[in-house]
Amino acid sequence: MKVSTLSLFGALTTLVGVFASDVVDLTSGNFKNEVLGEDLALVEFFAPWCGHCKNLAPHYEEAATELKSKKKIKLAKVDCTENQALCGEYGVNGYPTLKVFRNGEPTDYTGPRKADGIISYMVKQSLPAVTDVTPGSHDEFIKSDKVVLVAYGNPTIPIPDAFREYAEIARDSYLFGAYTSSPPPEIPETPGLPAIVLYKSFDEGHAVFRDSDVTVESLTEFVRANSVPLMDEISPENFGAYAEQGLPIAYLFIEPEDTTTLHTLVDALTPVAKELKGKVNFVYIDAVKFIDHGKSLNLPGDSWPAFVVQDLAAQTKYPLTGTVSAKAITEFMNKFIAGEIAPSIKSEPIPEIQEESVYHLVADDWENLFGQDDKDIFAEFFAPWCGHCQRLAPIWETLGDKYKGQNVIIAQMDATLNDVPPVAPFRVAGFPTLKFRPAGTTEFVDYNGDRSLDSLEEFVESNRRSKAPSGNTTAHDDDDDDEDEEEFEEDVPEHDEL
Repeated sequence: MKVSTLSLFGALTTLVGVFASDVVDLTSGNFKNEVLGEDLALVEFFAPWCGHCKNLAPHYEEAATELKSKKKIKLAKVDCTENQALCGEYGVNGYPTLKVFRNGEPTDYTGPRKADGIISYMVKQSLPAVTDVTPGSHDEFIKSDKVVLVAYGNPTIPIPDAFREYAEIARDSYLFGAYTSSPPPEIPETPGLPAIVLYKSFDEGHAVFRDSDVTVESLTEFVRANSVPLMDEISPENFGAYAEQGLPIAYLFIEPEDTTTLHTLVDALTPVAKELKGKVNFVYIDAVKFIDHGKSLNLPGDSWPAFVVQDLAAQTKYPLTGTVSAKAITEFMNKFIAGEIAPSIKSEPIPEIQEESVYHLVADDWENLFGQDDKDIFAEFFAPWCGHCQRLAPIWETLGDKYKGQNVIIAQMDATLNDVPPVAPFRVAGFPTLKFRPAGTTEFVDYNGDRSLDSLEEFVESNRRSKAPSGNTTAHDDDDDDEDEEEFEEDVPEHDEL
């Protein structure tokens, strides 16, 4: 069969259209023209080998198409393996790094990394902090995102200044509108003007601000209590919204195939979630996909459903033991709110003897070690998979050898097998974390220097309170230790996490 040249050209054009990308490829040569002149643009700095970048790619592409067609917002990307100088200029030290450019000025992108989240975030960025809402745009505006706040006034009753102040602070998270036309639309349950209503695409659909004193603080509390569903599925995409709330999170871990149990428990727990609204956020989570997260919350990881409360602020965990039922959870939450439940502290067994030069610290031995007021204690909190920790290990052992037999204890805790107890005045947010407790005090001093043996010894000698042995010196003969430690970007293995 003979195919005309015109038909073949049309087919090829169609194929090219299918695979055409709406994400602009940037280089050092075109970056200025493509980005710096835009009112608003989003740029991804990536590496082709990066797994997180590969996971982001289809979502980024989908968002680019949507934002280009509807909002004329440009999404672009830079391959940092081919444009190292450009990525260095913008302080890129991990992949992917996303930055919002507004009239050429970059700020960090802090939104979700799924298509709908990227679209929502960038739409908010394209709008003023408070959008003027008219009778013609009102009904569409209040449905334009999951959470939309509208303040109502009229030409003689102004919108409170605190509403606009709060909008500037929270514009990345929510949409804000001001309606000042007359007459106002039908407003649900409002006591009169001025009025503030939070519209939401879940639960009862709206919440009315009823505090007569409109302040940034009162608005913050109002939004915190009403901006997440009474009970929703939690995942990496919406975890940030819960973390920003600052409230304890009550997790129901359940197998995704067990829909009957899920619906039964969710229906039974919704009244409890409503009663504790503003005090605890209730969620359910895929127990199979996020089994490691469950283990990090001190769940055994072999029996579902399971229930646990996580206090993010205090970094404490409260797993429910025994059979999980609506009745058991309700009783458990009543005791939790009353402060009658002690947090679960994960700990390795206390070593029977400590013969090594580095003290093996475990959670259950915390008060025993730090109760030794006459000792200076320098502790490392590490994770076995952490590359920085692996490189520090022989240096830390040498440091332990140096101070063995003195009143300086060099200690080490595996923070994946032990929780830092609530009595500690700090929390571990990265690895390795190095903390020094001088003798005779309860204060902990952060170590932020390089991890060479010389620098660590100098830090100990500068901060110790115990008396050094006669003739003590920090000098040593290992020439290799004089070299500065080379820093590497941490290569954290990919896994499902929140």
